[in-house]
Amino acid sequence: MQPTPEVGLDFPREWIEFVDPANSEHLIAADLTWLLSRWTCVFGTPACQGILSDRPDDGCCSHGAFMSGKEDRKRLESSVKMLTSEDWQLMDKAKNVDGKITKRGYLEVDELEEEPALRTRRFDGACIFLNRPDFEGGPGCALHTMALRKGIEPLEVKPDVCWQLPIRRTMEWVDRPDDVQILRTTITEFDRRGWGAGGLDLGWYCTSSPDAHVAARPVWQSYAAELKELLGEPAYEALARHCKRREGLGLIAIHPATVNADRIKAEAPVSDQSE
Repeated sequence: MQPTPEVGLDFPREWIEFVDPANSEHLIAADLTWLLSRWTCVFGTPACQGILSDRPDDGCCSHGAFMSGKEDRKRLESSVKMLTSEDWQLMDKAKNVDGKITKRGYLEVDELEEEPALRTRRFDGACIFLNRPDFEGGPGCALHTMALRKGIEPLEVKPDVCWQLPIRRTMEWVDRPDDVQILRTTITEFDRRGWGAGGLDLGWYCTSSPDAHVAARPVWQSYAAELKELLGEPAYEALARHCKRREGLGLIAIHPATVNADRIKAEAPVSDQSE
């Protein structure tokens, strides 16, 4: 599939700020342009070009996932114990000479922001948990596959960076003019810049691509489970009300990738739209 040109990174965004119903000292700033966009994960379809131009089948799994902390590592350790050979193509590559899966088999030490950090081990050019296209159980994340098989949310078994993408959450303590300190949480798009300087060098990235803005539901609905985990249930319910109301009024700053995707769909021949 010939990819549609990505949109630029700088464009008008519409935001809303509201107080967490469960905590009067927690302010949430939400990017409505992103949350009301029609982005969706297109991994496993011709639309996904992969972040490395020479490895399109990897999706965004080429570099592995950095662990965010102790809880993240403990979750992954528990998740690995739930995997079977039907879920995980490269399970044998994570075993030691005694046939036992070890942490060294699926984690490696790397560097993040000039500090040593653990990440999922890369095998043959991509994350060891990535099932390749020739796998009988199908391509994609072994942890995600296992979660679907067990009927649980993928966020319960995947590393933080994996289940949160492409939502970017930042949190900071700020001092109000009345000298009261509050926590300000920002929810927005994890675009190329979120990866640091190297993000601009990625071969392709989905959030800027109209080819990935083809969902039937907006992000605030399709990523409800993830947003609830990031914000808490009461805050998500408040966010959902704001999104519904804004969608009904008509968004002023629509994500340009969604705009382009809608235009391409409208201009396509009738026969193509029905396929």
